[in-house]
Amino acid sequence: MSEFIISIDQGTTSSRAVLFNNRGHFISLAQTDLPQIFPFPGQVEHDPSVILATTMDVLQQVLNHELLIHGKVLALGITNQRETAIVWDRESGKPIYNAIVWQDKRTSDVCESLKNAGFSEYAKTTTGLIIDPYFSGTKIAWILDNVQGARQRAAKGELCFGTVDSWLLYNLTGGKVHATDVTNASRTLLFNIHTLEWDKKMLNTLRVPIEMMPDVFPSSNIFGHYNSSIHGNIPIAAILGDQQSALFGQCCFTTGMAKNTYGTGCFMLMNTGAEIPTSNSGLLNTIAWKIGDKTTYALEGSVFIAGAAVQWLQNGIEIIDDISATSEIASREAKKHPDSSVVVVPAFAGLGTPYWDMHARGAILGLTRDSGRDSIIRATLESIAFRSKDVLDAMQEDSGISLFALKVDGGASVNDYLMQFQSDILGVSVERLSFVESTAAGVAYMAALTIGELTLNEISKLPELERSFDPEKSLEWREAKKAVWSEAIDRIVL
Repeated sequence: MSEFIISIDQGTTSSRAVLFNNRGHFISLAQTDLPQIFPFPGQVEHDPSVILATTMDVLQQVLNHELLIHGKVLALGITNQRETAIVWDRESGKPIYNAIVWQDKRTSDVCESLKNAGFSEYAKTTTGLIIDPYFSGTKIAWILDNVQGARQRAAKGELCFGTVDSWLLYNLTGGKVHATDVTNASRTLLFNIHTLEWDKKMLNTLRVPIEMMPDVFPSSNIFGHYNSSIHGNIPIAAILGDQQSALFGQCCFTTGMAKNTYGTGCFMLMNTGAEIPTSNSGLLNTIAWKIGDKTTYALEGSVFIAGAAVQWLQNGIEIIDDISATSEIASREAKKHPDSSVVVVPAFAGLGTPYWDMHARGAILGLTRDSGRDSIIRATLESIAFRSKDVLDAMQEDSGISLFALKVDGGASVNDYLMQFQSDILGVSVERLSFVESTAAGVAYMAALTIGELTLNEISKLPELERSFDPEKSLEWREAKKAVWSEAIDRIVL
């Protein structure tokens, strides 16, 4: 009988289920789009019932795969969009408000108040994070403040908070398990990454009752079981936040190894082992994973808008019909106008690392009479690479480690123009795997590790390099480009 592992990958714009065999090799993928809700400028929500429904739909598609007719599902793993906050009724399981997505900026004023009250240093040293609307804590407080009776019900233990993994776990286990893993807990602004416990001072500051918080377990753990009508009880054997899952899927098991995921946002993580290095550049300290009693940490830099900027070209200003055509368009434009002055700063949701300016807004600069559609398309792709360079520069400075190669994954990593420009602007090789869905792979590998199907050594041999993009430009070119980008940033940072 063939044996399989399923990865549930619930992301910002889609829900996916991915089928792997028990040796970690990709078999099949089911995917469906997740509708976005924009109540007001700067606000982003999802319907939790739609998150659940789309996830269950793709999961059932995979469970009905022809290979599983006579096969066995050994385990499920869950990886998810992080920081997105959901609050639901413990008894009925019904959400009391929409999920507030990680991109949402409605709590900017609350964050400013916390900073003015002197909480920045405590938050950074305790949680590893900076005070920003990006993280879950202030989102929970907003829901409790704005849904009638929510605070009183939360204090009585009638409400549950969870990031998306907790929400899915609760529903997959029939309401039996309210839990999360250390990686998702470390993204809430409410979790002490040293003691691995919910932090009472941060909870009290935001008036979030500990009664509504999930139990926290290692990433490699049997969290519960999903009762499939076809396949019986399937253990849920791993949970990882999506970026940590990508780091694991890229097999960055050694201190100093780093990856960049090009999804809706862009997230760069570097394995720092058992160390939690001090960052003076706005980088985050986060938990990479916990296996058994061993906790591995990472430095993280966040670019809020990456692939979303390319989606904006299609759905926002509607200047492209096919996103996959952007690579060829940008290449053609670069040959035609190699010294174009057009720069796009995609600060649609503020700026993350190293600027952390929640009030910054996007801009197109350097337009001339010969600037056109193709100039903006090219500059938008390049902006993703520039923002990634901002992060990597900070990461190398704070860690003292110089990278010779950057591992990449995610949807936008298939764009050859972007990857080549990224290599050129960084001055290092960019390595793309043959299977770019490292997020889905990482939690599948972790689930296989949990149930004893794979060892770390066996996992490290699974990724296969599809292409390496090597620098083709001079140092002088790189410095000139950096100067233009720095000037553009100076114009929009408030």
